[in-house]
Amino acid sequence: MRKRIVSLLASGTEIVNTLGLSDQLVGISHECDFPEELLDLPRISRPRFDPANLASGEIDQAVREAMATYGSVYEIDTTGLAALNPSVVLTQAVCEVCAVPTSGVQEALDSMGLEADIVSLDAHSIEEIFDSIVQVGEAMGHVDVAQTQVLDLRDRLSTVQETVSTAPKTRVLAIEWLDPPFAPGHWVPEMVEAAGAENLIGTPGQHSHQVAWSDLQGLDPDALVIMPCGYGLEAAYEDANKNRDRLVEIAPRAISEGRAFVVDASAYFNRSGPRFVTGVEILAGLFHPTLYPAAAAEHATVWSAN
Repeated sequence: MRKRIVSLLASGTEIVNTLGLSDQLVGISHECDFPEELLDLPRISRPRFDPANLASGEIDQAVREAMATYGSVYEIDTTGLAALNPSVVLTQAVCEVCAVPTSGVQEALDSMGLEADIVSLDAHSIEEIFDSIVQVGEAMGHVDVAQTQVLDLRDRLSTVQETVSTAPKTRVLAIEWLDPPFAPGHWVPEMVEAAGAENLIGTPGQHSHQVAWSDLQGLDPDALVIMPCGYGLEAAYEDANKNRDRLVEIAPRAISEGRAFVVDASAYFNRSGPRFVTGVEILAGLFHPTLYPAAAAEHATVWSAN
């Protein structure tokens, strides 16, 4: 039986697409931007402030104010949701700052008298990303397709790990936000390690967390990866430029040796969807260019302080 899916999570939308079920999507979130052919679907969520033209420090402040005032960064278009009358809603309970939380979806459905299956995709690790893909497959009655996709992704991940397994470990400082600085969490430290590196800050499976610039001094990483959450390549590069002096203080050797990188974090690192494997492949190409193909120019680039 065909279902009517509303995805309030960008990674959920990407999983649905990977499983070949895009024709059952009827609504998406404000942040969904892939694949392009789905972007005309109704948007059922929106942020409580306009992030356009805000610096990272201003966004951080706006997020804190929204959480203090509303308890949520996003709001749901309940009228639009009711009009779509979904049978399945994809959401998450991992991070209230990243996307509409599960509790907000339940409240919206209840307020409109709607009944739908809520599928909460709550991955904190690489293994749990694979579980989420299977979870969507189960909810849609296509678990076999989901399991096949997971096997393909595991094969790609294993290929990267085997290729770089004998190389010396690159000591990597990855930063997930710049003003204030945040250490990466959830699956990102695992991604760095899968690409043949030692991750210097951030704990696998735990939330990303704020650190002080002084905490990062003295680490002397071999490579610096700038990956602001939710930022594409161009925006991340601009944010690095705005924080140039701080970055030079914490990673002077990596920067001078051309091993400071900016990546498309929004597409390949921040989302708990199938494209995270591409993110691992990108990192492997950056850390071990003699062993693994270089990342595409639209995925990652060297950042220079000049």
